[in-house]
Amino acid sequence: MLPKLQTNDLIYICSPAKGIEVEHVHFAKEFFIQNGYRVEIATHALGSNGYFSGTIEERLTDFQVGLNHPEAKVILCARGGYGCMQIMDKLDWSSFENNPKHLIGFSDVTAFHLMLAQKNIPSLHATMPLNFKGNTPESLRSLLYVLKGTPASISAQNSPFNQSGAACGKVIGGNLAMVHALLPRMKKEDFSDKILFLEDVGEHLYQIDRMLYGLAYSGALDEISGLILGGFTSVSDTDSPFGKSLEEIILAHVLHRKIPVAFGFPCGHQNDNQTLILGDKSNLTVNLSGSKLIQSFLENPT
Repeated sequence: MLPKLQTNDLIYICSPAKGIEVEHVHFAKEFFIQNGYRVEIATHALGSNGYFSGTIEERLTDFQVGLNHPEAKVILCARGGYGCMQIMDKLDWSSFENNPKHLIGFSDVTAFHLMLAQKNIPSLHATMPLNFKGNTPESLRSLLYVLKGTPASISAQNSPFNQSGAACGKVIGGNLAMVHALLPRMKKEDFSDKILFLEDVGEHLYQIDRMLYGLAYSGALDEISGLILGGFTSVSDTDSPFGKSLEEIILAHVLHRKIPVAFGFPCGHQNDNQTLILGDKSNLTVNLSGSKLIQSFLENPT
């Protein structure tokens, strides 16, 4: 059962991946304090070790403190980048499994989201301190609402590439590059009857197509009940054009399924990055009016 935050609850901020500037973390700390919460910043969260916030051991220690923390109700990752894969299998998740907390982040944090999906524990695909200053009010508001246990819904305008339909199932996924990288540790059954959510940043069109082929060859795309596409930002073509748009590339991999496909969800590497509950049984509807995902915020996801 995930906690519903109350006034004065503790939020633990750590940096399991790339290093982050102090002002971003302090801005997030003040944001939560102003909204009635306490904040603890991990020992090495503001550190630096080359590309990373700390050595593998330092990042591992900080994250383990969060997993075992007797007071913290939330583990908030400060930013993504790269690094979560380096520590995910070195962590002891037993305390967290017995007393789950909200685990928040996106991008590289998808590594943790996929691990928790296999443990049947919901987590939050949501904005992180690196992005708080630029986030839309709705993005930050949606995070606070979900933390308090308010039922969540996310809507997107109609896209000519949408595929109409309805689906019910738990949401799984996150950053496409991370989902693809972790396919070897996923089972086809992990995607069975799930609504797959994908987003990415800074990829070439051919790279997106290649990663989708990876999902197709794994059998994942034949198992899902629906597909949600968030922001695909800073996507570029090659000097010799690929010949298809992003939407055409994606649809080519799922047209045979006749499942609902929703483009343009306000989730991902963008200022309007609304909170998506992964591992929550949800209802996706896609029609001519647009698309909508209604999430109940399950306290008992089994």
